[in-house]
Amino acid sequence: MSHIIAAVFWILIAVAILLSTIQIVPQARAFVVERLGAYRVTWNVGVHFKVPLIDRVAKRVSLKEQVVDFPPQPVITKDNVTMQIDTIVYFQITDPKLYAYGVEVPMAAIENLTATTLRNIIGDLELDETLTSRDHINGRMRLILDEATDAWGIKVNRVELKNILPPREIQDAMEKQMKAERERRQAILQAEGEKQSQILVAEGEKQSAILRADASKITKIREAEGEAEAILTVQKALADSIALLNEVAPTDAVIRLKALDAFSKAADGQATKLIIPSDIASIAGLVAGVSEAAKAKE
Repeated sequence: MSHIIAAVFWILIAVAILLSTIQIVPQARAFVVERLGAYRVTWNVGVHFKVPLIDRVAKRVSLKEQVVDFPPQPVITKDNVTMQIDTIVYFQITDPKLYAYGVEVPMAAIENLTATTLRNIIGDLELDETLTSRDHINGRMRLILDEATDAWGIKVNRVELKNILPPREIQDAMEKQMKAERERRQAILQAEGEKQSQILVAEGEKQSAILRADASKITKIREAEGEAEAILTVQKALADSIALLNEVAPTDAVIRLKALDAFSKAADGQATKLIIPSDIASIAGLVAGVSEAAKAKE
């Protein structure tokens, strides 16, 4: 019975040892394997076997892109303004062997390198440039960090300045400046609006005056055309009457009667001065003779 128990025991030990030799590397992971304390190989995705008690997995490395948010760091600008800036670094491990043996504590190394690089860059910029040059700062930091961490098997994909916190008094001054700038823009916009309104009113009055002048002009033209047409009609009628008189060849007596008739019409008017023809007596005698002849016929 004891022999059976011992056999089962050794079988279980053999199975355990056999299972310990099997290593499965999942997706986006890599294992750094050492043999007797020396680097042997890097296992990628799949099933791998190791020699028991001789080989060991020294480092399990994630190949995914990683994000590290470092706490705010005090930095001093070129114009001696101290501010707090925190950064976010996006990086990816490209060489598990260099990552395992290149630096003792990679995250601490990246954090310290980020802080010193940030201080160097901000030290060459003034406060206003720091606040408006985030893209420039991000680009320079990424290049410097990527070059420095290349020996550690790390690729820095992106660096972002998360927050830039100037001193409280600087923030208050900036808020007052922004408020004054907004008020100035509002005043300018209001003045521009009033100016445009006055221009539109003046333009409307101008157009109205032009339209009134055109209407008055057209009215006067039409009145003048009517008067001219009336005068032409009268003159045409007078010309027609003279033509008719010429056709009938009036006698001297008829002409004198017409003249007398015209004189009587003039006397009935509002004229204050009349000019009497010298031959009015002969005309009067002619009228009397005509009257007697008419009575005789009756």
